[in-house]
Formats: sequence, structure tokens, C-alpha cells
Amino acid sequence: MKKQEVNVISKEHSKHAKLIRPAFGTYHRNEWAMVGAQCIVIKLLADQIINALSASYKCAYVDTTHNDDVVLMPGRLANGAVLEYTDQINHRQLNYNADFNSFKLRDTFAGVDLVIANGNHHQCKAQVVIISENKRASLQKRIDQLTNVQMLLLAENTNEVFDFIKEAIPNWEQLPLYRVGDIENIAAFFKQQMQLTKPEINGLVLAGGKSQRMGFDKGAVNWHGTEQRYYMADLLKPFCTDVFISCRADQKNEIDSNYASLADTFTDLGPYGAILSAFREKPDSAWLVIACDLPLMDESTLLYLVDNRNPSSVATAYQSPVNEFPEPLITVWEPKSYPLLLSFLAQGYSCPRKVLINSDVTLVNALNAEALTNVNTPDELERIKRILHQKIAAE
Repeated sequence: MKKQEVNVISKEHSKHAKLIRPAFGTYHRNEWAMVGAQCIVIKLLADQIINALSASYKCAYVDTTHNDDVVLMPGRLANGAVLEYTDQINHRQLNYNADFNSFKLRDTFAGVDLVIANGNHHQCKAQVVIISENKRASLQKRIDQLTNVQMLLLAENTNEVFDFIKEAIPNWEQLPLYRVGDIENIAAFFKQQMQLTKPEINGLVLAGGKSQRMGFDKGAVNWHGTEQRYYMADLLKPFCTDVFISCRADQKNEIDSNYASLADTFTDLGPYGAILSAFREKPDSAWLVIACDLPLMDESTLLYLVDNRNPSSVATAYQSPVNEFPEPLITVWEPKSYPLLLSFLAQGYSCPRKVLINSDVTLVNALNAEALTNVNTPDELERIKRILHQKIAAE
């Protein structure tokens, strides 16, 4: 009998792809559980904070129903439906008959900017502790939940931080300490935290196209004394932490080693795949994405886009002067757009513009519309050459 071959898997083998996970907590990147007070106090405090922040940020609140009686299933759920959607006059309502694990929760809260939760029932990766005599014993029981306390609040009936809190939080004296009623300073704390966690911007020059209409690589065209892909990368550097040249895997060896490159891992999807590949590499960063075929692009146009960036939106884009649609390839895509892009892809769409048209985006008008001109054909190339020659002659 032939001896059966045995395949030995080395210790280095991993059956899962090495992915960089976003810095999520239970619900979101920015989430705080408020713990240490009665639920009604937490609810009212959250209402005041959200009211102070809502002009600038999309806020969410998490709590648990406090009805003592048995809660009956609402509407059609009582008859066996698993989902009920109601389009109300001034809001929309979704009722589920299903458990929400952390994966579903993160997906549900992906479009907001911050989450505040009632910490008596829900845990978050950061906490705000309310010091209240009425809940001293309850808070002491929850001491293990205080893993990342960022602010302390004194209730009206309390004047000192409890000793067990001081022991559990060695740096408590360095934390902000306010009265529960000091909404101005409490809201200022959250605003400061949102500024501190504002996603950095990385740059992505789209240079992985096959340039079929042009007949040769558009990224290699020399408009300004160097290949266009490098010129655009240099143009992005003042506005970005890091800049990458997006390319196909077979192009990677062609890219100058002085420039960082990022090969597509979502293949055959054009710019859509390049954007997804960038988020796969750095999911907590915003990406200033720009096509390499914009020979009239200038620093002032990029500066205006970045200055008008709205991190609360899915993206900040220029409105096309031709058809009034968003220009997806000169856009700041925020981290919250990553799951959205994947969602559109799952529904069979790979058009970045379609995502922008159907999402919450911030649109700005270019001060110099000519800078948005792209080049796809030899005829367009000749026209741009004439424009550039005229500019040089006028200088």
C-alpha cells in the first residue's frame, strides 16, 4: 500500500490574511460610556452634551430600556417579521428582531462621529466617571470596567473623588474634573477629543490605470519637468502625512524608489479598487485621492479642498463645473467611507462618483475650475500642451 503523504503546515503559516483593523471599540472609534450615576442623570447629561455638539458632529446615544414590565414586540415584529422599517415624518425608524454583536453594531454606527453610552448597561473603550454618593456602592462594583477613564464629574451631592477611584485610576489628578452641571466645559472636553482624534490625511496618486484611450501611460507623461505621477505626489506632500503612488502589482518595480507605492489589492476595479486598497493599508486615515491625469492641478486648489474638509462627512469633494456631479478623483475620503465603499461594492457598484452622489458628502466649488481638467485622449493632450505653453509664455 502506498504511504499516504502528509502535508505539514509550518508554524509561520496563517490561514487568515494579515489585515490592519480599524481602531474600533464596541460601537465606534470615538465612544464613551458614562458610569457612576442614576440612569436618568446619565440620560439628561447625554442630551445636553449632544445638543452642544450636534451642530458640528453626528452624535449617537446608546442605552437600555428601563421598563419593568414585559416589553412586547412592536408592530409587525409581533407577527413574525425580523425587520420593520418606518418612514416617519421627520425621522426614520428601524426595528430589529435579532441580536446585535459587536460586528453588527460597528456597521450600524459607522456613519456617526461619536457615541455616548449609558455605562450602567453598556461598555465602551473610554469612560466618563460620575462621582455620586447615591451610586457609590454601584460604582465600586464596576471598578473593573474603568479601563480608560478620560474625565471625572462630581455630582451635586458630592465634593470629593472617592478613595477607591483614586486607587483604581493612578493618574486621576491629571484628568479633567468638573461638576455635572458644567455643560460648557464638559462639551469643550468632547470637542477637544474630537479634534485630537481627527484622522490624519494621507495622499494617494492614482497611477495604476491602463490608459487605453490615451495609448500610453498617462502617469509617465512629462508636463512639468518630471513624470506626472511624481509631480502629483510632490504636489500632495505639503497636505499629507504620507503620500503613496497607487499602481498595479506589475507596475510596482517601475516606481521610483524615492516614492512610496501602494499596489492594488482590490484588482480590476480601477480607481475604486485603488481607494479600497489604500483603506485596507491604513483604515484609520483619511485619503486625499487624486488622479495623475490632472496637468493643470495646482497647490491653491488642493489647499482650498483641505481647508474646507469636513471630517463629519463621508468625503469632501469638488463639484464638477461641467455636470455639477462630485469629482471623485480629487476628493478627501474619510475613514467612515471605507465600510460604505465596501457596501456599494457588495451591491454590484464600483463607481466612486455613485457613492458620493448617494452619500452624505461636502461639496465645494473650485476657485480655478480649469485645475480640474483631466486628460484622457491624444486630442485633449494637445489642447493642454497649448494651455501650458501659453502660461509659460505669459510668465
